[in-house]
Amino acid sequence: MRGVVVWTLLRLPVVSPPLIVMGPKQTAHTTHPNVCVHTRLTDEVEEWKIQRTLMLVREMGAQTIVEYFPWAYYEGARDDYNFTHPDLVIGHAENQGLTVIARLGLVPSWARPKAEVQQTTDSYLDAEHYADFAEFVGKFVEHYRGRLRYIILWNEPNLSLEWGYRPVDPAAYVALLAPAYAAAKKADPQIQVLAGALAPTLEPEGSPWGMNDLLYLQKLYDAGFAKYYDILSVHSYGLGFSPDEPPAPDALNFRRVELVREIMEKNGEGHKPIMITESGWNDSPRWTRAVKPATRIDYTLGAYKWAEQHWPTVQVVCTWAFRFPAPLYTYGDYYSFVTPEFIPRPIYDAVKAWTGN
Repeated sequence: MRGVVVWTLLRLPVVSPPLIVMGPKQTAHTTHPNVCVHTRLTDEVEEWKIQRTLMLVREMGAQTIVEYFPWAYYEGARDDYNFTHPDLVIGHAENQGLTVIARLGLVPSWARPKAEVQQTTDSYLDAEHYADFAEFVGKFVEHYRGRLRYIILWNEPNLSLEWGYRPVDPAAYVALLAPAYAAAKKADPQIQVLAGALAPTLEPEGSPWGMNDLLYLQKLYDAGFAKYYDILSVHSYGLGFSPDEPPAPDALNFRRVELVREIMEKNGEGHKPIMITESGWNDSPRWTRAVKPATRIDYTLGAYKWAEQHWPTVQVVCTWAFRFPAPLYTYGDYYSFVTPEFIPRPIYDAVKAWTGN
């Protein structure tokens, strides 16, 4: 007798995505408006997680965020723009009453040299494609005209990592900025362009890894930089130092910003503001440059206070990084304010209390 095989079809429940309701527009209340955080929503897929992240930012008392909007994600093929994901991020930020500083960068494969596309990184952009980047900047700014106040053009160009693993080139960065700045202003004359996004580093000229940010900034001015930015973007990490540790040319600490300001003033640019678009301390138990969690709280609040009391031209201090969509499984996880599961860490509660929320 032959056996009979009976197939049973299991009916699995169909799970609908959660209903996302914007609700009435919120206001971000704070007693310290210079508090800003660097969110990482670029790779966050689910809309409810975008909304929840930005709600937590508002509830903590930050009114401003920095968010990364990669060119390669939105113009995957030349002249084929898709702003669906940034529409979600900016729409929810507006609904939470948050100001967005949009960082633009990351090169699509079509804008890299065809013969070298496998040998170059997505931070590699040669002069032949500066106009393509400028066109993207113009399209992005035009799309959000009246809704977006600030953009950052490129990131840490004084590091080889962010310059396509090539020797860094201040004059080339200025050449990249010039058409992008013009395109942004044409799309929206009110947009404020941040440039620089300088990484603090002591690398000497000729290093394969980068160039000292103070030397690089002076070389930017020598190349005509002053005409192509409205606000200087600076990164200022504290590492193991307290926020009031005095600045020194051979030290990387929070107050290194004061040496940057001196160079601006020397070049007649002292009237322009600075935004610290990356900053912060790390409380990993295993990283040699980390601090204890309680010290991180003290130093972070101290940095906001120092900028508020001593740096009238520093508009915001944007701390890295509010939340990552998934664990990094490195010391980088210990920069966060909130876990991927939306569990606030002690630094979150401390800043929330300090801002009066």
